[in-house]
Amino acid sequence: MKEERNLILVVEDDVKVAHNITKSLRAQGLSATSCGTGEAAALYIEKEAVELVVLDLGLPDMDGADLLRILRKTNRVLPVLILTARDGISDRIAGLDAGADDYLVKPFALPELHARIRALLRRFDLGRQAVLTCGDLSLDTGKRSVERAGRAIYLTQREFELLQYLLERKGQVVTKSMLAIDVWKYNSRITSIDNVIDVLVCRLREKIDKGYEQPLLHTVRAVGLMMKDP
Repeated sequence: MKEERNLILVVEDDVKVAHNITKSLRAQGLSATSCGTGEAAALYIEKEAVELVVLDLGLPDMDGADLLRILRKTNRVLPVLILTARDGISDRIAGLDAGADDYLVKPFALPELHARIRALLRRFDLGRQAVLTCGDLSLDTGKRSVERAGRAIYLTQREFELLQYLLERKGQVVTKSMLAIDVWKYNSRITSIDNVIDVLVCRLREKIDKGYEQPLLHTVRAVGLMMKDP
């Protein structure tokens, strides 16, 4: 089968697991290689045109979350899927907040891993050239930048993901359940995440609306949120 893209990097210190994943990806028509340490992975990503990283958190030389934070300082666009035995809610939150785009717990089924990788690649392919707007606010998904009225606005990784999600649904009501499942990657609504969502929404509103005459992010009472043109 002809390879469609280059390159998926599997960062996994278990040689057998790394081999099985890379072999299965190649059988899917994808180019894949592996590294067993965080340091080796960082060097490889710096030199090669990696398009997606499958990252184990339990690396021998550093925590995978620390490697992820390093990557996010230099490469905000590279999609990262965490693959780990850490299955607690706090572990998921920590991984996603560190900048992961998806989170899969071991043991896992290879077809599910393949499906998640395909979904991430599709999302990032579609997003590379997309500029989303609402009024005088613009979000460039390729450059991972946000501006309002020509002024740059710095957002954290999670704030950016939240704003992008809201802009993609401009004019539609977005509920906390939708955010918990689609942005925070929970399999179902978990009410304990509501406070986290509220805090992030408040921070995002401060950054994109405070000081401007026309608010763009609106609360739909007892329902959810909506991005709306003035």
